[in-house]
Amino acid sequence: MAQVLEFKLPDLGEGLTEAEIVRWLVEVGDVVAIDQPVVEVETAKAMVEVPCPYGGVVTARFGEEGSELPVGAPLLTVAVGATDASSPGGDGAAADEPSGGSGNVLVGYGTGAPAARRRRIRPERVGANTAPATVPASAPVPVPVAASTLAPAPVPVGDVSGRANGRVDGRQGPVAVVSPLVRRLARQHDIDLRRLTGSGPDGLILRADVDSAIRHAGEATEAETRPAAEPVAAEAPTVHVGAAAPAAERIPLRGVRGAVADKLSRSRSEIPDATCWVDADATELMAARAAMNAASGPSGGPKVSVLAFLARICTAALARYPELNSTVDTAAREIVRLPGVHLGFAAQTERGLVVPVVRDAHTRNAESIGAEIARLTELARTGKLSPAQLTGGTFTLNNYGVFGVDGSTPIINHPEAAMLGVGRIMPKPWVHNGELAVRQVVQLSLTFDHRVCDGGTAGGFLRYVADCVEQPAVLLRTL
Repeated sequence: MAQVLEFKLPDLGEGLTEAEIVRWLVEVGDVVAIDQPVVEVETAKAMVEVPCPYGGVVTARFGEEGSELPVGAPLLTVAVGATDASSPGGDGAAADEPSGGSGNVLVGYGTGAPAARRRRIRPERVGANTAPATVPASAPVPVPVAASTLAPAPVPVGDVSGRANGRVDGRQGPVAVVSPLVRRLARQHDIDLRRLTGSGPDGLILRADVDSAIRHAGEATEAETRPAAEPVAAEAPTVHVGAAAPAAERIPLRGVRGAVADKLSRSRSEIPDATCWVDADATELMAARAAMNAASGPSGGPKVSVLAFLARICTAALARYPELNSTVDTAAREIVRLPGVHLGFAAQTERGLVVPVVRDAHTRNAESIGAEIARLTELARTGKLSPAQLTGGTFTLNNYGVFGVDGSTPIINHPEAAMLGVGRIMPKPWVHNGELAVRQVVQLSLTFDHRVCDGGTAGGFLRYVADCVEQPAVLLRTL
């Protein structure tokens, strides 16, 4: 006899509270093995494939691709012991004590036995005359084979808190809504979900449907409250009204974009930052890099990038000015100087701005740092960075010169204390050895937390970085 086990979205760590379903890897009716990935989700940190701790037949999925689910919300149900999708086994009763799990534990989520709980029925087909019903916890609960067998039915206008995919509300009947975010949004704007026609599969109501209803409700309210027009004299010219202006596009701040917004807002609200900058002649640095890469030969190892050189310069500068490799404990009112340098670097991807972290950068040479930057950059481009690879930085290097700009005032990557911004390296007129010459010039910008140091320390750090850029031999003392 099959046991029906519910797999919920686990806590993926790093304080994440929700995730967006990017791609389902299984269909209803598929047979899955223990710890087989069943869904790919996108969090504010990374793309993650979520494995299911149970083996059996998938009897239901919760959430469409593109919808956002909170941690702890059901992802899918699995009939453990079922042999095929059409016969999940027995009467489909949900077991009070699950078995057959892998025992593997994601952050904040174990596969141990949950407490017995009340279940709501999930009818195989809901018609217009279907009456709502609730099954006691002790009674067997029939489990459907496929969510696609549910047919949307007309229901009376009423409560907007009904559930999707045939889940029955206690008073009014089903509403074709999966995402709790959609239901919450409808409640906040007094939108009656039962009046909406869903644009998703089988009439599923999506967030876009609710957003459209909110816009129409706002336009109707504005029309009702608009004062009556003043009478127009007969000789007044005729006014031709053109087409209505298109509605403004609303883009949810979620995923990577939402995480970036939250972090930058917190940085600006909590950190009293200041910025200083300097132009530096990078001609010698570029020549040294070219010589080193040429000396390595065709098969002498990977080429060292400019960013890797700048990262190595930063680790040397932080050894001289450790105040900038710190954080502020606001609760204890203490400055915490950190023992090692975990160097973050800003990387622009199709998913948005991410900051991978090179661990223990202070123990690496330029070649090692460059290899790690290349590896993390490739993972960022493919969306395969783990949350651990995106957190724990102590100082950030931001090379915005790749966008063809000269300067910027970086926002500190909270809770760090400083960020170095690097503009594009380009030929400019420069006084060199007392004569005007064309040199490779770069602008360096340092934004720092004024609580951890004063301008003298920040200026000393930036000047040391500029000196190393202009005369790479300065680094020989620390190599």
